[in-house]
Amino acid sequence: MPKCGQERPPGSSVPFMPDGKPRLDWEREELVLAGDLVVRNAWQQLGLTDPRVSELSELLRRLPLHAVQDQSPQFRNFNSIVRKTADIATNRPGHGGKPTRGGGPTRRIVTELLTRPDYIHQLAESIRAAEARGDFKPLTRPVPEENDEGGEEGRLLVRRHVSYERNRKLRKQKLDATRRAGKPIACEVCGFDFARTYGDRGSGYIECHHVVPLHFSGPGRTRLSDLALLCANCHRMVHSRAPWLTPPELQDLIRITSGVA
Repeated sequence: MPKCGQERPPGSSVPFMPDGKPRLDWEREELVLAGDLVVRNAWQQLGLTDPRVSELSELLRRLPLHAVQDQSPQFRNFNSIVRKTADIATNRPGHGGKPTRGGGPTRRIVTELLTRPDYIHQLAESIRAAEARGDFKPLTRPVPEENDEGGEEGRLLVRRHVSYERNRKLRKQKLDATRRAGKPIACEVCGFDFARTYGDRGSGYIECHHVVPLHFSGPGRTRLSDLALLCANCHRMVHSRAPWLTPPELQDLIRITSGVA
């Protein structure tokens, strides 16, 4: 990193602060938290003496969004929090004054705040609750050992996805039916029994697989015969690529691969 007064390293596109630390752009999670404050403040920027500014500053310093080595003493200080709330407030359509240059991510969060404020508020509350529980660990960038290639990971991410509804009671019903039939709770493909290998820790553990994929069958009633008990390895192999194999087909594959007729 360049020291104070030095120029940016040749070929680098990352802007640096005067203290030699990289200028850290606001991540979506940070914008969610700041934007939620602006909405709760009637779409007005927050002032330096507002206690919510100091609270957010401390929170953003704790969240694992930027490597701690890259955070300068001025990282997300009161002034930067106030400036970002001004960016969000002034980029709202219909704002009377001139908008500040908040950038594309700021304008995108403004759009989300206008179209679905409740959702953004829920995200903000979820991040705060997770941090309070201690779910996040500080993000550090370890010094790689010689000839030890790798990549950075561990950033806090908020993901959205669509999944098919699953009835959690069906797994218990399947296990109960298996026990009533006098069968072990073991993989129906390879026979792996978690309890036999791991003792009490593995007792009753098994994964429940839909033989007919839910994305294919669509909404409807699932019968216990539509489910199969699989170990993690066999379950992963069933889903490893399309078309998915049925448990009997996976058993045949194992026999062929192992040379068992």
